[in-house]
Amino acid sequence: MNADSNIPPEQSSTESGSAAEVQPTETAVSAPLGATGAASQQVDESPTGEAHDATTAEDASASGDDGDNDVPWEYQDQGPAEPLELIEEPADDADDKQWYILKVQVNREDSIREALMRRVRIAGLERYFGDIIIPTEDVAEFTKTGKRRIVKRKLYPGYVVAHMVINDDTWFLVRETSGIGDFTGSAGKPAPMPTAEIDKILRTVKPDLEGAGQVRTSIPFKHGDRVRVKEGYFQNFEGEVDVIDETHGRVTVMINIFGRPTPVELEHWQVEAI
Repeated sequence: MNADSNIPPEQSSTESGSAAEVQPTETAVSAPLGATGAASQQVDESPTGEAHDATTAEDASASGDDGDNDVPWEYQDQGPAEPLELIEEPADDADDKQWYILKVQVNREDSIREALMRRVRIAGLERYFGDIIIPTEDVAEFTKTGKRRIVKRKLYPGYVVAHMVINDDTWFLVRETSGIGDFTGSAGKPAPMPTAEIDKILRTVKPDLEGAGQVRTSIPFKHGDRVRVKEGYFQNFEGEVDVIDETHGRVTVMINIFGRPTPVELEHWQVEAI
C-alpha cells in the first residue's frame, strides 16, 4: 500500500500547486487574438527600462491604418489643387501724360515751379509727372553801344506748363501748391494743350530739337511806327518803320530825302520812337 494514498485529495493538489509556484518559468507571454482581429503586440523593453509597443508595418496595414490618423485634417492630402484664379491688377496710368497749362502768379513763375517739383518729390508722385517748364525763348538784344547779348524772355508770363497725369492725387497736389491758381480749361475741367501748340513751345524751350529756329532779335518796333534816327549819317532824320529783320536786328526806315521817300536800313538800336 502506498504511503501517499492516505493523504486527502485536497492536500495533494495544494502541495502540487506550491511546487509549481517555486519553480521559475520562462514562458513568452502573447496577447490572445481578439474577436475583431486586432494586431498582436509584443512587449519590448527599451534600454531605459521602459516598455513600449512595437507594432509592425504589416500589423498596421492589416488593421487598415494608413499612418495619417495623427496628421491634422487640414494638412492631409486633399487631392488635386483647384486652379488659382488670376486677378488682373488695374493698369497704371502713369504713361498717359499730357501737357497742361497752370495759371500762376506773375513774376513768380520760377519759384512756383520749384515749389511744385519739391512737393511732387515729397509726395512720391514722380511717376505721374514729367517736365514742368516755363515757356521761354532766347532773344538777342543790343545795348546802346551796339553790343549783342542773349536773354531769355517768357512767352506766356503768368503761366507754367506741366507734363502730367490728371488724377485725384495730382490734381489736389497742384491745386494746393502756393501761387498756383488753376488749370486752364472749361467748366473747371483741365484741358490738355493741342499737339501743334506744345510742339511750338518745345522748339523754343529746347533749341537742340529738330526744327528749332534761330535766335530771335528783340526789336521794340512794329511796321508803321514813327521813329527818329539818333546815330549815324542820318542822325535827327525822321521816318516810318517799313521792314523789321529780327534775325539780324535791323529795321528799314522810310526817310524823306530831297523830297522823296527813301528806304534806309539801320540797326534797330540806332533809332528811337517819337
